[in-house]
Amino acid sequence: MAITCTPHNEAKPGDFAKTVLMPGDPLRAKFIAENFLKDPVLVNNVRGIQGYTGLYNNTRVSVMASGMGMPSMAIYSHELFNFYDVENIIRVGSAGGIASNIKVRDIVVGMSACTNSNYEASYKLPGKCAPTASYELLSLCDKVAGELQIPIKIGSFYSTDVFYCDLEDLRRLQSMHNVLATEMEAAVLYLEAARAGKNALAICTVSDCPLTGESLNSAARETTFTDMMKIALGIAENLGN
Repeated sequence: MAITCTPHNEAKPGDFAKTVLMPGDPLRAKFIAENFLKDPVLVNNVRGIQGYTGLYNNTRVSVMASGMGMPSMAIYSHELFNFYDVENIIRVGSAGGIASNIKVRDIVVGMSACTNSNYEASYKLPGKCAPTASYELLSLCDKVAGELQIPIKIGSFYSTDVFYCDLEDLRRLQSMHNVLATEMEAAVLYLEAARAGKNALAICTVSDCPLTGESLNSAARETTFTDMMKIALGIAENLGN
């Protein structure tokens, strides 16, 4: 169902491509549009959540920020999936490394996302839901990363409502095999995609490792995660217009 606009999005029907890259940071959305897309057009700027549509190697692609946290991601992904006919959302975000083999600037891909959020309770489903990436996007991610010769690690994310996590909680998570990193959006993105019958994948660059103290500054997070961006754009190109 396409609508004219929402309280959070001034784009018109057809302004968004079928595939949207979704960083948390509006300035990262602007960076991707200006550095990777041909003739990018700003289609949304409500609340400074910049959304652009342009061409990547002749494939129409959009990029729009999600803001920080699961409630914000839920609003924007829900509207894109349900009101703007978007089929695929690829989160291109930052994450905190948890697993002992993860270091700053590693690219991690969330096959699934365990969470401390109670968001799924709003769906009133029996039992607990397991937020999971779309296999088509995950398999394309593995293929594109291999072609680009960019190393990635695939596993589980911990999507949390709390940015300043208790380090003891993270140490306990470290003992769980294949929980790679903590972030704040993937679980809800996967739930919204499943509910809408659409596709979603979260690709993140490790910006810090809370258990070791390693960290990158905000400027590095905004402009230097280009390998992750190239993978996501390669997925979009494979999916076509």
